Amino acid sequence: MAEDLVLDRAIRDWVLIPLSIVMVLIGVLRYFVSKLMRSYQTPDRKVVKEGQVVLRARNLRAAAGFIPTKSFWSRRVYFTNEENGLLHVPKGQAQNPQAQMFSDPNMAMDMMKKNISMIVPQTLTFTWVNFFFSGFVAGKYVFHCLLSVSCLLYLTIG
Repeated sequence: MAEDLVLDRAIRDWVLIPLSIVMVLIGVLRYFVSKLMRSYQTPDRKVVKEGQVVLRARNLRAAAGFIPTKSFWSRRVYFTNEENGLLHVPKGQAQNPQAQMFSDPNMAMDMMKKNISMIVPQTLTFTWVNFFFSGFVAGKYVFHCLLSVSCLLYLTIG
């Protein structure tokens, strides 16, 4: 019948507990390093203004049933007028978001910092685990079961 899986005390005490502690400490360290490497940019005045206009238009749409109809339509025209409305963007001025991303080198630098802050701890963790825990056998696979299943499939298909 099936044997119970028993975790050896040596594996628990000398592998699983230290690995758990190190992984928690690496997570805390990664958090503080990413917090230090985070760059704070002052928001562009134009972008903030556009965001506020969109927020005002959204609030107008949500409150449409609570204000008089004439007031709603006059405010709607104020936002959506094709000549000088606040939400109207002339056809030549719309900027592609991908082009905007490539024009700002700080975005690429931020992405690189995030990748480095993930790659370096992973590499150090793998190196540490390989160095300290190379002599432990954590699991035992039953290769003859896999071999018999593959042979059975070969015979039935083949």
